Amino acid sequence: MLDQPKNDSALQDDFAIPAFAEPGIPSIRGVNWGGFLALYWKEVRRFFKVQLQTIWAPSITTLLFLVIFTVALGRGDRMVMGVPFADFIAPGLICMGMIQNAFANSSFSLLVGKIQGTIVDYLMPPLSVGELLAGLVGAAVTRSVLVGFAVWLAMFLWPGVNVSVTHWWAVIWFGLMGSAMLALLGVLTSIWAEKFDHAAAVTNFVVAPLALLSGTFYSIDRLSEAFQAFSHANPFFYAISGFRYGFLGEADSPVILGSLILLAMNALLTAICYILLKKGWKIKS
Repeated sequence: MLDQPKNDSALQDDFAIPAFAEPGIPSIRGVNWGGFLALYWKEVRRFFKVQLQTIWAPSITTLLFLVIFTVALGRGDRMVMGVPFADFIAPGLICMGMIQNAFANSSFSLLVGKIQGTIVDYLMPPLSVGELLAGLVGAAVTRSVLVGFAVWLAMFLWPGVNVSVTHWWAVIWFGLMGSAMLALLGVLTSIWAEKFDHAAAVTNFVVAPLALLSGTFYSIDRLSEAFQAFSHANPFFYAISGFRYGFLGEADSPVILGSLILLAMNALLTAICYILLKKGWKIKS
């Protein structure tokens, strides 16, 4: 009969308490795209709110290097690698601005969280170590691309400078690989640093010297053998040289070798950052 009451087992099924996942078992399977995108956009909005400082100011500073070396020093008629000196240094300046700003962005994120006590905002969300690392690096690379585009646009409008692209694949590959390398180095710095002075020390004594001695303003063929060996040991050199190849079709080093070296450096830095974040070194303790 339809009007007969349900048995006890049926009543228990109607009022059963929903089952929850056991502690320690993730309820989000695969990649947490929502959390990853939230972290990525948070980092992008953070530097974009002060875009005058994070995007346009570095672009103007990089453009000043071009003005000084081509106008103030009177080297506009000098030829390097078969092209005018301005055309030679322009791609290197774009790449140098990109990698320096990628480092500046990623080296700030976790460090300011540790200093201000908001590091929990990065540790508590249901993000895996890979998703956390990808969000920080992705935002830093985004800032580097914006800076690179702003510098390229300014040089494109600057009279007497040719920044037309010959090999798009080289521009994209070496631009992204160089930016990712410095972004990973910035994450590593923010993990290790305990105050802003530590991050500034890495910027002043590691990033800036390697960037300035990377062949941006000169061809290494004119250097002594000792300085040529130092340049070949500098990973920044391969990013600058490969990026310049995308514009001029000429490079100071084998392009394939440089791309493989940058790929190996990024794989090594990714592994180091992943292990340190997984252990919570200087973050959870």
